[in-house]
Amino acid sequence: MMPPPPDGDRPDDEGTPAKRARPMSLADARKRLPIVNSLPAPKTRAVNLKDIDRRPIPRYTVWELTLACDHRCLHCGPRAGDARPNELTLDECLKLVDEMAELGVGEVALIGGEAYMRGDHILVVRALREKGISVLLVTGGLGITAERAAAMKEAGVRSVSISIDGMEKSHDYVRGRDGSWKAAFRAWDHLKKAGIPVAVNTQINAFSYTELEDLAQEIGQRGAHAWQIQVTIPHGNGADHPEIVLQPHMMKTVYDYLEPAIDRAEKHGVRILPGNNLGYFGPLESRLRRLQNKMGAFPGCGAGRSAMGIESDGQIKACPTLGGPTNQAGSWREHGLAKLWHEAKEITYFRTRTLDDLWGYCRRCYYAEQCMGGCSATSEPLFGRPGNNPFCYHRVDMLQQEGLRERIEMVVPAEDIPFGTARFKLITEPIDEAERERGERTTVEMPRVDRNEVQHGPAYPMTLD
Repeated sequence: MMPPPPDGDRPDDEGTPAKRARPMSLADARKRLPIVNSLPAPKTRAVNLKDIDRRPIPRYTVWELTLACDHRCLHCGPRAGDARPNELTLDECLKLVDEMAELGVGEVALIGGEAYMRGDHILVVRALREKGISVLLVTGGLGITAERAAAMKEAGVRSVSISIDGMEKSHDYVRGRDGSWKAAFRAWDHLKKAGIPVAVNTQINAFSYTELEDLAQEIGQRGAHAWQIQVTIPHGNGADHPEIVLQPHMMKTVYDYLEPAIDRAEKHGVRILPGNNLGYFGPLESRLRRLQNKMGAFPGCGAGRSAMGIESDGQIKACPTLGGPTNQAGSWREHGLAKLWHEAKEITYFRTRTLDDLWGYCRRCYYAEQCMGGCSATSEPLFGRPGNNPFCYHRVDMLQQEGLRERIEMVVPAEDIPFGTARFKLITEPIDEAERERGERTTVEMPRVDRNEVQHGPAYPMTLD
């Protein structure tokens, strides 16, 4: 994390509780929306992959507008519920929008918590749209009313992605709210009536993976325009609930359910948009990624290269899905956006790493140079650092041909903080049960020290108490 500048260089601390105004209601925020005949054509998150490291631009930015949330999801990485103590004020948000535009941001996804828990979220949306930045909003939908949907449309939201994690029983369980599934579809109706296109995002977990085809039918017949699917990461709340976490060796089984789900979704015209932690050079790779890039294959992690995350108190980070001291580059209030993006080591790490930063199976993999260990937001919460990702179809397939499989086992629980990470050991063992019982061909890889201790290279195993 970058050190704070000298006191004389700091901006006024407008975010201190003493200067914080009372929360703005949605009704008051709507009165402040400027009346316009049109807004600039929206930009996109598109980047030139060949130019991404020479000219890194955060074309896609995920902005946690508040950590306040009306769900209590078992998989929630930031452990959303209450707002952070010192979240950005509206005036600060608007200043940050100006800096995002100057830096070249093309598309922003507003998340939480729940962005709509701030009545002034629509003023942030409008400010982004006036800069030509495309705005999406991700929600669980529990509190989306007809009024909120209409206000989002009025402000300029292009699309809303509703989180639906399986069929009703499974969804309500992992979302921590009875009635959440039905509320998500009520929100869909409100958004549709307001004229906002609806997409869906789904966590693939131990409950939902067998329900993917049924869910594809449900969202397809309702007219979803896109479906983002990703594997649940065991960090934050997810690390506290091992019952929802898949094992790496299950990925081929997941694909047995995923393929007919994609078939069903595409028949309804739903575009498939996989999260960065799903896939990797398996039989469905081109179908999963053909809309994301011309290669139709995973191009490597975009964190700190073409993607950026913003936390609600102004912390800037390379990966939107990670937090904590290894990923928080510093405070926007203290440094400004451009300085953090261009200079903070927590962000530039992803531009400077090499094959020597990979370890375990990923280091010797055929696709190592292109993939670079897959999604950093999967490997780092598991093992303490990026560069070794067992949730990979190609890897599971190759090991299976050797009669081996991998599984994870927690050795250190996660801290009770936003994005708290546990530590897992990785066990490679025979598929054959009798061979496992004899202890043959079994190896154990312990978690590694983090990037604050050793920034580059494979590092070394951490010391366990």
